[in-house]
Amino acid sequence: MIKRTLFEAIKAKIDFRKAIILLGPRQVGKTFLIQKITEELKLPFLMINGDNPADRLLWTNPDFQLIQSLIAPYSLIVFDEAQRIVNIGLTVKMIVDAKLEKQVIITGSSALGLADTIQEPLTGRKWEFTMFPVAWSELKDTYTLAKSLPMLEQLLVYGSYPEIILENEKEALLSALSGSYLYKDILESGGIRKPEVLVRLLQALAWQVGSEVSYNELSKTVGIDKETVVNYIDLLEKSFVVYRLNPLSRNDRKEISTSRKIYFYDNGIRNAIINNFNPIGQRNDIGALWENYFITEKLKFNSYQKLPVKSWFWRSKMHAEIDYIEEGRDGINAFELKWNEKKNAKFSATFTDFYQPKETFIINRSNFWNQV
Repeated sequence: MIKRTLFEAIKAKIDFRKAIILLGPRQVGKTFLIQKITEELKLPFLMINGDNPADRLLWTNPDFQLIQSLIAPYSLIVFDEAQRIVNIGLTVKMIVDAKLEKQVIITGSSALGLADTIQEPLTGRKWEFTMFPVAWSELKDTYTLAKSLPMLEQLLVYGSYPEIILENEKEALLSALSGSYLYKDILESGGIRKPEVLVRLLQALAWQVGSEVSYNELSKTVGIDKETVVNYIDLLEKSFVVYRLNPLSRNDRKEISTSRKIYFYDNGIRNAIINNFNPIGQRNDIGALWENYFITEKLKFNSYQKLPVKSWFWRSKMHAEIDYIEEGRDGINAFELKWNEKKNAKFSATFTDFYQPKETFIINRSNFWNQV
């Protein structure tokens, strides 16, 4: 079993007073993690599955008397895939406010509907966590650094979903996962009228990983208007398929400020979408794979460590670029990403003179492991 960072973090927040919210993509191990926590704590628990129509019907707008009767024998109540249960926020609010000494945990694979449903009712009544595909730090802690480093090329091609790491039929599993199951919540939300358009958009985004993305160009490529492109990308973000990285721009005369880059939460999903599982030595997109992997690992690391940092990329109007920038309380750090450790990189004087970064790093496959 892979050691997950959030195991101890969530366990420490079980206080029978506030609800615990655990979000993240499908199949990253949220349900398994909660089950392991309940086993260790030896608490009687009730698991309500939002994907089960009978559970959804029972828990849609129940009155308080019914809620009390349903949860009476249990110390811990888990609403799994809670985004599919109507008004789940109000239901949980009633449980928390009644001070019944019940620990409520909500898991969700999509912020579609769930964020709006839980934010207002549970203000001041919740702890929030996000779980991702297996982080490099989790892999290293489970297998040791010596055994994890030889797995790096596999991670770049097949990604970091727990089942993909642990099982042999990686391509078949990824093909199934990258299909409609991954964005099941988008399709069922009614926000997507034509699923084939979503597939074309995902393919276009997959080919542009590491490059600046133009909504106008995507519109022409996919065959939908710009507003629909923006809406679909927003839905994909809320379902933890992709995320945006915006440009750092505080010098309008010299820097671009209106473009963005879009990355996938998992390399394997990206490769499955374009049906390319070729090994690293046979690929011409290793730069994009490395960039997607490292920046996503940074996102996981910062989230799990709860570091108050903002992330950017940077490009000047003269086409000087920096792949990744972090801004924290102590200043700015800049990162150039090179898969090949023999490749050098220079940081633009336009950037360094203006922003005065605290540190600059050239990250390659030989030194990345102590940054994430």
